[in-house]
Amino acid sequence: MSARRSIADLSADLADRTESFCRQYFPEGRKQGNYWQVGDTSGAKGQSLAIRLQAQGGRKAGSWQDFATGEYGDLIDLLQERLGSVTLKETLREARSFLGEAPCPAAPRETQRAERPDAASAKRIARARKLFAAGKPVLGTLAATYLHGRRITRLGPALRYHPRVLLRRGEDDADPPQRVPALLAKITDNRGQITGCARFYLDPSTGGLAEIESPKRILGQLHGHAIRFWSGSLRSDLIVGEGLENTLSVGTALPEFDLASCLTATHLGLFIPPPGIQRIWIARDNDEVGRNASMRLRNQLESLGIACGELVSHLGDFNDDLLAFGRDALRRSLLEAMKAQGLEIEDG
Repeated sequence: MSARRSIADLSADLADRTESFCRQYFPEGRKQGNYWQVGDTSGAKGQSLAIRLQAQGGRKAGSWQDFATGEYGDLIDLLQERLGSVTLKETLREARSFLGEAPCPAAPRETQRAERPDAASAKRIARARKLFAAGKPVLGTLAATYLHGRRITRLGPALRYHPRVLLRRGEDDADPPQRVPALLAKITDNRGQITGCARFYLDPSTGGLAEIESPKRILGQLHGHAIRFWSGSLRSDLIVGEGLENTLSVGTALPEFDLASCLTATHLGLFIPPPGIQRIWIARDNDEVGRNASMRLRNQLESLGIACGELVSHLGDFNDDLLAFGRDALRRSLLEAMKAQGLEIEDG
């Protein structure tokens, strides 16, 4: 498929979900009839920029025009403007990420109804979407410094950075809230919809996690969902892990695999597998909590007829393994474990 055709397909797929696109990337806008109106391509409040929500009179859904500047285009153009100074390649990655990061069948109607949040959860999800939309690509930021410091090189559009995220230290803390830099990670359901945003508060002086109680926090809904990283081609296998850093450590060693990070052992055991997946590799920590979570997920997968394999870190977790042994040794170890469980893969 040519690059031109690929971009055209992405643009058409985005147009089919124009309103969801607008709500995610332009949350300050408002729906007015068949248009989403917002101030400009940066997402500011206002009405100068109009995005057509449904095809009408021969004009396509997703087409837009900024009447203040005369700019116009499709949703690929608009996404590139919204993201700022990024390459077209990064914009296309973000578009694929919004669409679900990998093609998969629509979830059954029963599942869609079950996943509808209550009013309180819906407000938290809306805040999570707004926060993530306000972030910027991690390359060249403190977030990249943090991940590279842990020898993680597997990044992606599911990650963003924000220099001033609100931090409340605790309900009983009399001090006013602070603004702290943070790595942001979007949590999505199997339809590609954002249900939450994980925040990893960072310390600019060290490049590591902020020295506060609970520097890793979740806004929105995580139950059954995950932070997802697409390898770039559709696969029938998926690696599902616990913490973000641990999952990305596995992904650093195995860049050809799709990933899903459930953030905690509890939520690893609650993960809802996406349609079309034939085998899931559970990447767990080397402890009893990880073992129990893996067993719970394995039982669920087996009841659904999904093949299951298990990857266990040698040290406490896979980031410990990556830091101690390096990428190549971790790759060999993981491939050997997979081969022992029936997966044949060329190690190129």
